[in-house]
Amino acid sequence: MNRDNDKGKVLISRSLILGGVQLFLLLLLIFRLYYLQVYQADKYKMLADENRISTRLLVPPRGRIYDRNGELLATNRQNFQAMMVAEQTPNVQATLDAFKKIMPLSEAEEERIKKDLKKNRSFVPVKIKDNLSWEEVARIQLNAPDLPGIIIDEGLSRDYPVGKEAAHVIGYVSSVSENDVKDDPLLEVPGFKIGKAGIEKLFEKKLRGRGGNLKLEVNAFGRVMKEIEREDGIPGDRIDLTIDARLQKKAYELFGEESGAAILLDVNSGEILAFVSVPAYDPNLLTQGLSVQDWTELNENERKPLMNKAVSGQYSPGSTFKMVVALAALESGVITPQSRSFCAGKMFLGNHAFHCWKEGGHGYIDVVQALQHSCDIFFYETAQKLGINKIAEMARRFGMGQVVDIGLENEKAGLIPDTDWKLRRFGEPWQTGESLISGIGQGYILTTPIQLATMTARIANGGYEVTPTFIPAGDDRPELKKLPVSSENVALVKRGMFDVVNVPGGTAFGSRFDYKGMKMAGKTGTTQVRRITMKERQSGIVRQEDLPWKYRNHALFVGYAPQENPRYAVVVLVEHGRGGSAVAAPIGGKLLLEALKLEQQPLKAKD
Repeated sequence: MNRDNDKGKVLISRSLILGGVQLFLLLLLIFRLYYLQVYQADKYKMLADENRISTRLLVPPRGRIYDRNGELLATNRQNFQAMMVAEQTPNVQATLDAFKKIMPLSEAEEERIKKDLKKNRSFVPVKIKDNLSWEEVARIQLNAPDLPGIIIDEGLSRDYPVGKEAAHVIGYVSSVSENDVKDDPLLEVPGFKIGKAGIEKLFEKKLRGRGGNLKLEVNAFGRVMKEIEREDGIPGDRIDLTIDARLQKKAYELFGEESGAAILLDVNSGEILAFVSVPAYDPNLLTQGLSVQDWTELNENERKPLMNKAVSGQYSPGSTFKMVVALAALESGVITPQSRSFCAGKMFLGNHAFHCWKEGGHGYIDVVQALQHSCDIFFYETAQKLGINKIAEMARRFGMGQVVDIGLENEKAGLIPDTDWKLRRFGEPWQTGESLISGIGQGYILTTPIQLATMTARIANGGYEVTPTFIPAGDDRPELKKLPVSSENVALVKRGMFDVVNVPGGTAFGSRFDYKGMKMAGKTGTTQVRRITMKERQSGIVRQEDLPWKYRNHALFVGYAPQENPRYAVVVLVEHGRGGSAVAAPIGGKLLLEALKLEQQPLKAKD
């Protein structure tokens, strides 16, 4: 009997323990459910929504770029793309083969399409071809029954109405690369393009705008079910430049088949009205993406269409540098307006002969006449008296030997040597003969066209520190700083530049014009790219026309107009153009004349 009671007590005890455990587990489950469903309800609601809602960035329209008169230099155009949705076609290869009968696809394009199809889910559209014309779109739509899975998508792509004429100013946009700084979520959007050169790169963040947001409901496989909410982005800013598209086109046209650079600017504000590097590339093609063959051709072209020669090209300034030497000599008192030198066609330093371009010489001449006739002997002797350091100081005062910084990439500083520079560079002292060569703008001296434009503008405006710019100065532009140079000496040099063009015997006399009483002043320059040997001098120098293109002399011209109260300065560099008088001066004169004519013509009203 007692044994039965003991068994009952053990059973009851075990039942109580088991019940207690079950109650504890039930309470734990209730607490956990309460914790998840009540206490953390907001958290799991958010996670559920994130699983259901897909947020995507909306790319805003890129800002437009205009010239000074409101003409479009860069805009956005409607872009039609052929896309393929793999799940909507029974046979991807068959559809691609049918598409190729309507529109050709290169092997590289087809390979890229197949890679994209493998990488993306079957319901995600993959680009087949973009920048389709209306005719191409119509052809695809007409053959739609034979192209299952092919759809037409509409978007925006960058367009450059002026094309290659303004390529080196405006630049172009292209896809984001691995080397680009990812400072904006927009740069992670597939296919997004950013400025890679020119103004497009300089004002990238302003032109880019701010992305919007699109909320979509998706299922567990990521398929879009419906649009929930759309918040459009902020379009990129409008950029207005100082460029005049009419002068830009004219400058490019004047070069014809030649290679080089030209810049036209306002001498009082520094506003750049024309800025060309010739030949150039078509930015529309670079934006769409070049083939390997086209890219190779551009890179290997000896005339370097991808290089912005106006800021990256470094050249000996030749005789266009003689104004700097004349100013340095006048300012230091080495010469006076009345000083005269005798040019017999050559001079000697020790046993070495230095030749003037005119074999018979110029006779007795002063500084104005030396500029007019571009007498080398006068400037050899003047440079010998001056020394390189005084020449270098004046050159830097007028913007040479330093980056002008107009905002474009790859701008070079050029080189204005002095005694310290040579000691650092070669560990050798400066030689007198090197001063003589520097006096005619050759030797170690290197300048860029933008530096020569700066120099010319500062001379034309009477010696004020103007700096070239693409940004309109506006009414609140600061007053220009006067350079530490005598106005009388600048006026004397300007007189020499006037005679270069307007007095018989001047090296640019053939390019003169008289437009309603307005004339131009200027200075020609011709620089050797190869050394003429003594043997060649004795046997007869080979004509420039008979030399291969790359061995011909560079041709330069700097000038301004009108002579009274100058407004425009120009620099023209023609690579291997043979002679400044024959090739560069006519281009510069025609460009200045066009600027004078256009300022008196009313602008056509924009639509």
